[in-house]
Amino acid sequence: MVRSLKARGLAGELAAEFVGTMILILFGCGVVAQVVAAGIGDHDSIAWAWGLGVTLGVYVASRISGAHLNPAVTIALAVFKGFEWRKVAPYALAQTAGAFLAAMLVRWNYTEVLNAKDPGLTIKTQGVFSTLPGNGTLPVGDWGAFRDQIIGTAILVLVIFAITDLRNTSPGANLAPVVVGFLVVAIGMAWGTNAGYAINPARDFGPRLASWLTGYDTAFTDQYGFPYWWIPIVAPIVGAVIGGAIYKYLIERHLPAGDPLDAMPAKDLEPAN
Repeated sequence: MVRSLKARGLAGELAAEFVGTMILILFGCGVVAQVVAAGIGDHDSIAWAWGLGVTLGVYVASRISGAHLNPAVTIALAVFKGFEWRKVAPYALAQTAGAFLAAMLVRWNYTEVLNAKDPGLTIKTQGVFSTLPGNGTLPVGDWGAFRDQIIGTAILVLVIFAITDLRNTSPGANLAPVVVGFLVVAIGMAWGTNAGYAINPARDFGPRLASWLTGYDTAFTDQYGFPYWWIPIVAPIVGAVIGGAIYKYLIERHLPAGDPLDAMPAKDLEPAN
């Protein structure tokens, strides 16, 4: 997302990705717990809190790591923007670990209301932490959810590339996190039906693991009993590459050349050791 010219070292970058993703999930899973378990709020509050969580997480991490906060985004940057492949796995692990810790905090903080709402810790409240086809209730199968996650993540990465491209109509470093947050709100409001708009492998797997470790025995399956955990991992990666390709070959290649700073390749704006 917003990228820094200064080198901070890989350890610092991983710490930033860890904390930034943790902030994202604290707001995201926190609001879903509040709505589902306590009945406070609705779909719109969920969409807005997720979007604001992204904005705040980016502000926390962007100066140090670029604030990917999403393994699919990291992979897309490696494929199309020169991000170093050797950093992809460490970034993904840091992002997932941050999401896991945040979900554990949400699970702990909302223990009483979750147990009161769903004493058996079932599919009824599993969606607080991880996504399900049709949000666990609507007639959507696993392959419908797979399709949905490809499309949603392609939209995410396509627009992120546009927002952060200095040769395009970029909002600038200070406002880019806000615009990216609005993007996530819009995806939540328009693409949340079929699969809960995970669009982020770390966002889904970290909290899914946390819920399984704290009593949700069905955390890795869907309401049909099929293994579902891999879909919000694989489909967003596929979608991210598609979205990045659309931007690169249909938009970026047609942008006018700018001055030396505006024309600076994205890889030069990424943090480096």
